[in-house]
Amino acid sequence: MLESVRINKYLSEAGVCSRREADRQIEKGNITINGRAALMGDKVYPGDIVIYGNRKVSMEEQAVLLAVNKPVGIVCTSEKREKDNIVDFIGYPKRIYPIGRLDKSSHGLILMTNQGGLADQIMRSRNFHEKEYIVKVNHDVTGEFLRGLSHGVYLEELEASTRPCQVEKVGRRAFRIILTQGMNRQIRRMCEYFGYRVVDLKRVRVMNIRLGDLKEGAYREVAGQELKELQEQLKG
Repeated sequence: MLESVRINKYLSEAGVCSRREADRQIEKGNITINGRAALMGDKVYPGDIVIYGNRKVSMEEQAVLLAVNKPVGIVCTSEKREKDNIVDFIGYPKRIYPIGRLDKSSHGLILMTNQGGLADQIMRSRNFHEKEYIVKVNHDVTGEFLRGLSHGVYLEELEASTRPCQVEKVGRRAFRIILTQGMNRQIRRMCEYFGYRVVDLKRVRVMNIRLGDLKEGAYREVAGQELKELQEQLKG
């Protein structure tokens, strides 16, 4: 019996996009298998021809994981119609895509890969993976403000509450925050709830991967002990 793989997993492991994005592209009719539009749950067998965006998709052999220092103004998408997309900005020779998002108006660490399974593991909020940020705001940081952030905030526009989190003051108008979830514009919305406005937001860590002294706009490969530690955390 021929070995098969679901179409969304095939696309993610080929380095095209995450499984979630693959599902969206399938729903839009942008994926074909052997000349017909792919459906959710379709399987790909050896020898099948998969086309996405007029391009044949094949499985990547070499795994890639990059730590990137994203500047403000760059958009975390692989969508070519976005002129400021991070894939073109990086110009990496293999197909890669961002793991999750970092707002266009934010900067700092974003991971990029061609490994769909790895991306899905890191992005799953139920895994409580830590992401650390340094945030500057337009008013003095008070103890009451920090306590409010740390206890969790109900965001009416998202109809959801944020998880309790670690928060620490690092300057008169700056604080460090560690999240274990990734709601849309979460930190900015949390600050707005208490009457604060974010003036600068920088992500400095994802799990054990740290931004360190990586220059803005530059990237480095995640390898060696750093990669091994990440893989151990994902197993856990």
